[in-house]
Amino acid sequence: MLTNDGRVALVTGSTSGIGAAIATKLSKAGFTVALHSRTSKEVGLKLAETLGNASYTKADLSVEDDARKLIHSVLARHGRLDVLVNNAAIGEVIPHSDLKKATPEIWRQLYDVNVIAPWVLVTEAEAALRASSTSEKPSSILNITSHAGVRPKGASIPYAVSKAALNHMTQLLALNLGPVIRVNAIAPGLVDTPMTADWGWARDIWRERSPMRRGATPEDIADIAAMIIDSNYLTGEVIVVDGGFHLT
Repeated sequence: MLTNDGRVALVTGSTSGIGAAIATKLSKAGFTVALHSRTSKEVGLKLAETLGNASYTKADLSVEDDARKLIHSVLARHGRLDVLVNNAAIGEVIPHSDLKKATPEIWRQLYDVNVIAPWVLVTEAEAALRASSTSEKPSSILNITSHAGVRPKGASIPYAVSKAALNHMTQLLALNLGPVIRVNAIAPGLVDTPMTADWGWARDIWRERSPMRRGATPEDIADIAAMIIDSNYLTGEVIVVDGGFHLT
């Protein structure tokens, strides 16, 4: 039976919420985990110590050079890279009807982090992912997007469009990187994270309309992430994980 001993996974935005849950799940599965955040250095270092088989790097992914340096830092520390999880993202809550409030500056900020940064990380990591890939354990890229990128919903139009772009990028990359590197996405609906802590209105909607009558926990998303990463065949999929909300 193949194990993940010696394999390395980089999870961006991994000091809280979905990213921390995925990092913890992969660590328990035997991966050496490279943690990352933009600001929460102390939390990242503490989580790395708690997990044991982990490291931490601070980087601002809105800065292209920082994104490139993140990959090189992980490779310098661990010597290889098998899995890249593009989880780090930013959002902006703007009523969809308030077009003027969705300024070009907001569009650029969201695209820099939610679309361009994942692209830079993938292009910088490609050679290392190819080098570590085997037919039994192909390397893997997993993008954390949003159900807002699949249907016309979401905190704002710029946010939803940025996630739709990342969904499409996922499928284009899967076509061009396979079979050596598999590329998939998870598109969560409401998840109980620090970012959504004051979204009582959203929790009410999920309780009323979702077949599961609740939003997801970060661990719910991490379970799906681990399943995708463990596969040696799945690629090009954008898996909506919203408790069935998309059915309503």
